[in-house]
Amino acid sequence: MYAILDIETTGGQFNEEGITEIAIYKFDGHEVVDQFISLVNPEIPIQPFVAKLTGINNAMLESAPKFFEVAKRIIEITSDCIIVAHNASFDYRILRTEFRRLGYNFESKTLCTVELAKRLIPEQPSYSLGKLVRSLGIPIADRHRASGDAIATTKLFKILLEKDLEKTIVKDFVKFEIEKGISPKLQDIVSQMPSKTGVYYIHNEGGTLIYIGKSQNIKKRVNQHFTGITTKSKKIQAEVFTITYEETGSELIALLKESEEIKINRPRYNRSQRKTIFQYALYAEKDTNGYINLKLEKADGRKKEITSFATLQEGKNALFKFTAKYHLCQKLNGLYQTKKECFQYKIKECDGACLGEVTPEIYNLRVQQFISENSFENKSMILLDRGRNVSERSAILIENGIYKGYAYYDLNYQITNIEILKKILIPMQHNRDVKNIIQNYIRKSKSLKTLHF
Repeated sequence: MYAILDIETTGGQFNEEGITEIAIYKFDGHEVVDQFISLVNPEIPIQPFVAKLTGINNAMLESAPKFFEVAKRIIEITSDCIIVAHNASFDYRILRTEFRRLGYNFESKTLCTVELAKRLIPEQPSYSLGKLVRSLGIPIADRHRASGDAIATTKLFKILLEKDLEKTIVKDFVKFEIEKGISPKLQDIVSQMPSKTGVYYIHNEGGTLIYIGKSQNIKKRVNQHFTGITTKSKKIQAEVFTITYEETGSELIALLKESEEIKINRPRYNRSQRKTIFQYALYAEKDTNGYINLKLEKADGRKKEITSFATLQEGKNALFKFTAKYHLCQKLNGLYQTKKECFQYKIKECDGACLGEVTPEIYNLRVQQFISENSFENKSMILLDRGRNVSERSAILIENGIYKGYAYYDLNYQITNIEILKKILIPMQHNRDVKNIIQNYIRKSKSLKTLHF
């Protein structure tokens, strides 16, 4: 758990400031599960410039609880949590100072979203909370009030978690959890998993990632790991300490994240998935008569492929659909078998003679149309899919035929303004696997929408 907080103070001499307002959002890495927001009577005057900045004045605080009256609630909501704040050293120092005045030693691990943002969102003109969240298209209300700043920090932290493809934040959190005590039972781990689409990360007792997987039902898939009898399943059962997860909403994003993060983190039980999963590819070759033939073959990195498939049968099934949709001769493309009806000319025992009725130029236009519509080479587009909740959508950016990454948005200007989209984007590597994952998903999906730019 994370306790994401913001504190407003009276201003004044170092270590003599008092708290005027505090907001804490308890965040489980996915959503806010608890919150505490309160004005606080600091029992000392507020500096005039601070009152002007925050809108909090001395009169507002006369009837507010004093710090000792809210101290117990603060301890409860931050217990066993990592404290997260924008410029965490300031908020943590203020909190420790207030508790020290009560004779209590308040201690917690901290994370600073300023430092994380500098590492994960480099080259920003400013890392002040207001300017940073505005540049990312994150709405912020009640600026310089604890609640407004804390909820903006929560939204920023969620983006930072997504951008941390090496999982350094999550790994540190797992180590923090491990320090607290006993390994949970397998059924306890399963009970904490959501029945939603996303990526899950299996960690051992040292916090090391040992397996990354994706599923449209994370709970069901994790349960399969824990009840499996394969050698890999038994090893995972013996070593697992905890499982973290990220909901993606979109199955396509889950597929892309799984592929990317396996390559980055190289978990020991994902060895087979480090290699390409697309073993067969479709190529175009012109024959001696001038017709472009589609050839389904073992993938060859030296040749320019149109698209790829995991299995030969998957490739054949797709090729049957392609030839039907674009009116391409099955025999030319290696599919027609005798005693089956030629779909195009309704002729039994097709020998390809019917191609005499179609010139190579006309036939090849159909093939080129197929290639153009099933490849995003040199195209710039945004693929729109479902998000993690009903108010959110996901976007995948392809620029000049190169996959750039994905983002989540709930405001139209975040997606229509390409510069804002690029800032909230979780950058990903373009490679043969992700190109084919995207092409394969486009072929099968009925919900995916495309925005060309």
